[in-house]
Amino acid sequence: MRLRRLALLASVLLGALTVGGPAAMAATPVTATVEARGLGPLTELVIQRLLVGDLVAAAKFGTGKTIDDPVREQQVLDAVRAKAGPLGLDPEVSVRFFQDQITANKAVQRGLFAFWTRHPDRAPTTRPDLAVIRQRLDELTTRLLAELVSTKDTRRPDLRCRVLLLEAELTGGLRHRLDQLHRRALDTGTQSIC
Repeated sequence: MRLRRLALLASVLLGALTVGGPAAMAATPVTATVEARGLGPLTELVIQRLLVGDLVAAAKFGTGKTIDDPVREQQVLDAVRAKAGPLGLDPEVSVRFFQDQITANKAVQRGLFAFWTRHPDRAPTTRPDLAVIRQRLDELTTRLLAELVSTKDTRRPDLRCRVLLLEAELTGGLRHRLDQLHRRALDTGTQSIC
């Protein structure tokens, strides 16, 4: 219930910013969706990437594979740096955003490893193929880059962006019923959007 109230508050604030400031707040209907405003799809992809982190954890847990994979992480960041410029994105800003995605994903993996170690009866009983999961992550990287391009004018260090982001995070968190681990990871994954 608290998250829904915060999402409503974010909608009202955004309406005030869009329509004409605090004086317009009372007259602003709260009917627009996050997707219509621009950061919903980007946040949705961040959430999808976090949820893929569950599969990565399941693929690695109990195998002796470490959560940190500096070689793979550097490959992802190098690919992002190479693709960002031709897409009209600042390569360093894009790398920072994807570093946040990697950090958030590792936080999910660490949280799940800790939980499964404490509760072995809740640990995964099947091991997903890490190569297939990495293909999914690569697809998400491409889609995230495209969304960064389409939201370039929205993602500014201002209050409007922060309100849009808050609304998108709350809406996405509710839609996916994110637990505390994934909500904290979402905060990490979105910290450099605005």
